Amino acid sequence: MNAANAQGTGFPVSFEFFPPKTPEGADKLRVARRQLYALHPDFCSVTYGAGGSTQEGTFGTVREILSEGVGAASHFSCIGATRQSVREQLATLKAMGVKRLVALRGDLPSGYGAGGEFQYASDLVAFIRAETGRDFHIEVAAYPEVHPQAKSPEADLQAYVTKVRAGADSAITQYFYNGDAYFRFVEDALQLGADVPVVPGIMPISSSTQLMRFSDACGAEIPRWIRLRLQAFGDDTASIKAFGLDVVTDLCDQLRSAGVPALHFYTMNQSAATLEICRRLGI
Repeated sequence: MNAANAQGTGFPVSFEFFPPKTPEGADKLRVARRQLYALHPDFCSVTYGAGGSTQEGTFGTVREILSEGVGAASHFSCIGATRQSVREQLATLKAMGVKRLVALRGDLPSGYGAGGEFQYASDLVAFIRAETGRDFHIEVAAYPEVHPQAKSPEADLQAYVTKVRAGADSAITQYFYNGDAYFRFVEDALQLGADVPVVPGIMPISSSTQLMRFSDACGAEIPRWIRLRLQAFGDDTASIKAFGLDVVTDLCDQLRSAGVPALHFYTMNQSAATLEICRRLGI
């Protein structure tokens, strides 16, 4: 337990980063991480590109975070992977000292056929459990507003429940701005026996064009009133950031008051918005 939690002022938080593509990006991320470590995160996760295309960058960033004395979770996608390749990667991560994985189906790089020996994230979760026992805490993804490729909300919920039954320890959600979607998802999952902690994924708002692009791609809903306010600000980045801080802080406050287990911030390798939201929350 870190000092903040011991004093009763802390609340569990974690941060997601992506592997930087340039030396300048790596330097900027190191600075952002140092600033965010002041919040005593439970862990920091690092994303994994389509088809494992950033594996080297992902594992390198994970290694750095561990060397900085912070728990690190590697994203781990299985699309296009073989059992042997997964086995080797698990051994590498275990040797590095990684104790937590975010197990995902992942996306294929464009131009690839299906391939691989795993069809669903639940297949990967079951395989990791069978191969490594309890060596890793396994996180899976949850979609309060339904995965964009799901056949139906029922099918999506069932896919989530299957991942939990396969051995997931907890889940992190896609980001959302409608708390009711999260509460309904957790309730529906509980009724089907999936009772692992579901941690809300939080996306700070600092650019409206970036947010619209991401949300259209991943199926996250931007409530109409938020979309219209953002559009009304035009290119006024200061107003967009101020409005975004208010909206996301209110959402986090609502979630925390309702007893969520933790908050997981999608930082986009930046620290300012996340630090300010947590400051306002008293974390």
